[in-house]
Amino acid sequence: MLPFFAELITRTDEDRRAFETHPTVVDAVANGMSVSRYRALLLELYHVVWHFNPVSAAAASRMGDPAQDALQPIRHFLYEHMHEEMGHETWVLNDLEAIGVTPADARAHAPSAFTLALTGYNHWCAERRHPASVLGMLYALEVIASVYGGPFAAAIRESLLLEGDRGVSFIASHASLDAQHMAELRQVMNRLNGDDALAAVVESVRVNFHHFTRILESV
Repeated sequence: MLPFFAELITRTDEDRRAFETHPTVVDAVANGMSVSRYRALLLELYHVVWHFNPVSAAAASRMGDPAQDALQPIRHFLYEHMHEEMGHETWVLNDLEAIGVTPADARAHAPSAFTLALTGYNHWCAERRHPASVLGMLYALEVIASVYGGPFAAAIRESLLLEGDRGVSFIASHASLDAQHMAELRQVMNRLNGDDALAAVVESVRVNFHHFTRILESV
């Protein structure tokens, strides 16, 4: 049998490729975005990032306390990860302010149906589907950030004539941060057992890639 993480990659490779070869993604990485499209994307991204820790907390609350519980290491991993991610939505607000959107306007922005679908699915999975599904959310979003964040930030910086990380601090920083997170995620996933956990994580990866692609399409 393949290790859990290797099995996950094998079973979701088509979904990752569908994301990375989508014309909207290819164009954004190659050419950046107009300021209006980038504003729209960051406004949606604010809600995605804001819900990251609440989803993780909901999943952790469904994982058992006893030392013999197979999900206990995942719960401890989530605690540490939530601490690292705390306040990252303010980075998105800072980037929005750099391109002309006030924090008040950003917070008042109503998320699109696609963002609601993404965050709603992840909350539902954490509460009702299987708490390990949160690892699928982490995997999909960290693949997007670590693999495509750097080129996308560079393209945005060039297309909008931004200086340094001003306006792209969230995306640029997560391009390097999430490479380390991916290594940690691989270790913790390989401690999972059971077909139900694997099925939940695989489904979560597929749905997160799908909905995030729809978010990019819509801006």
